[in-house]
Amino acid sequence: MKSRRQSSGGSSAGATAAGEGNTHSSGGGGGCKLERKDVEKNRRLHMKGLCLKLSSLIPPAARHASLLSEAAASASNPNKDTVTQLDQLDSAAAYIKQLKERIEALKRRKEGRGGGKGGAGAAAAPVGGGAGGVRMPVIEVRYQDGTLDVVLISEAERPFKLHEVITVLEQEGAEVVSASFSVVGDKIFYTVHSQALSPRIGLDAARVSERLQDLLLLV
Repeated sequence: MKSRRQSSGGSSAGATAAGEGNTHSSGGGGGCKLERKDVEKNRRLHMKGLCLKLSSLIPPAARHASLLSEAAASASNPNKDTVTQLDQLDSAAAYIKQLKERIEALKRRKEGRGGGKGGAGAAAAPVGGGAGGVRMPVIEVRYQDGTLDVVLISEAERPFKLHEVITVLEQEGAEVVSASFSVVGDKIFYTVHSQALSPRIGLDAARVSERLQDLLLLV
């Protein structure tokens, strides 16, 4: 009788210990799941923040085209956040590619015409040569229908202050709508969109270009 009671007591203790072990194991698994969920949530929030920052560097016209493509894609894809982030990345890549093509076009135009003015705007590269044979900095000023767009490209080692460019535009009678910059490789791309304070008087794109050239020579 005594040995039977001891055996029964040992079995009960073993079952209790096993139950406690299973409880701890289950609790540990739940903690791991919660931790992985938090890590994934933080990763998504971080990625979303990076995409929003990237989108803020894209000019309004490019962002408008991106919004149209996002609307079309989200209609057929239920994962709206993924579509939006992919479209923002595609839009940024397309904009960078467009700027690179513009550099090549400016280079060809300068070689063919010896620099100078072209159309409603002017482009210039007054300072020493950069990589790939493109002289830096590159200045492009376009004025059309009361809107003045300025694109500047400089070497990363010789950046200039964006607020000084904005000051020049304001002194020439322009109201800056947006201004942004992005670093691509060893170059910095600056984009400034503005409007004429007085559409009737307009803006002198050639004068703006000359003043920007003088400003960049001081960098």
